[in-house]
Amino acid sequence: MRLIILGPPGAGKGTQAQILVEKYGIPQLSTGDMLRAAVKDETDVGKRAKAVMDAGELVSDAIVNAIVAERIGQEDCANGFILDGYPRTLAQADATEAMLAERGLELDAAIELQVDDKVLIGRIVKRAQEAKATGESVRKDDNADVFEERLREYYKKTAPLIGYYYARGKLHQVDGMAEIEEVTADIEKILRQ
Repeated sequence: MRLIILGPPGAGKGTQAQILVEKYGIPQLSTGDMLRAAVKDETDVGKRAKAVMDAGELVSDAIVNAIVAERIGQEDCANGFILDGYPRTLAQADATEAMLAERGLELDAAIELQVDDKVLIGRIVKRAQEAKATGESVRKDDNADVFEERLREYYKKTAPLIGYYYARGKLHQVDGMAEIEEVTADIEKILRQ
């Protein structure tokens, strides 16, 4: 089972990915985690990524694509994986298709968690208020302005993937505003098809 979960920040992608990881025993592949692991393991692509990051620059698509390709070739991905935070752009989606095709594989599904942006912003503000009230530190992105910027970035760069996967017959849409258990049940119905 090879999945991508799409949706704006705060839609519940990570929550649902973790539930699927536990149920199906496949890894959740986070771009950030993969980058850190490649750098730590000093792989060839990890060394390239470290040089770029040490220079204070953003890691290029070519490096990220190489890290993902390297990671999905590892043994624990033999039965599938869930991509988290990747692909983020149409170019990365094309690269994903190519790296899967090289292995004789294809994506099983792209699941879009559909949400109401205004409700998400309200959740972020509430989460920040609750953290302050209990004396916990407030996450940097638990701020309406920062969150709205992240939403704009999502719609500009990542939302076009919805049409990309729809055109390939891989897109499935789920109401991400439902209770966590309902969202999980809807995703599992899709996976049983």
